[in-house]
Amino acid sequence: MAQYAVLIWERETPNGVADIPPEVLAAHESLPDRIAEHGGREVAGMGFEPSSVSTSIRGDMVTDGPFVETKEALAGVFVIEARDLDHAIELARLTPIVDGGVEVRPLLGFEVAGEG
Repeated sequence: MAQYAVLIWERETPNGVADIPPEVLAAHESLPDRIAEHGGREVAGMGFEPSSVSTSIRGDMVTDGPFVETKEALAGVFVIEARDLDHAIELARLTPIVDGGVEVRPLLGFEVAGEG
């Protein structure tokens, strides 16, 4: 199976994760099981601290915060295994979102150990 990154984009709020409704957090916790029920597998997943604590590097310049201001910020990422892009999109649609969306990107150069 191919691997895909599912990037979670959400509107940032002053209290970060504390502002996410409990039912949405619970849905994130059950996401690996729901993905498995649909024939995929979550390989890894993690949330990010707010963009206000990020550090950006562009050339020789290092600055606090993100490169650009946007309404949505990268809130987390998980890696899934899916049969193909259509299947990955189906699985990514299971991601609970409050006020944003997800982006699906195929990963390059990864070979699952024991396959091939």
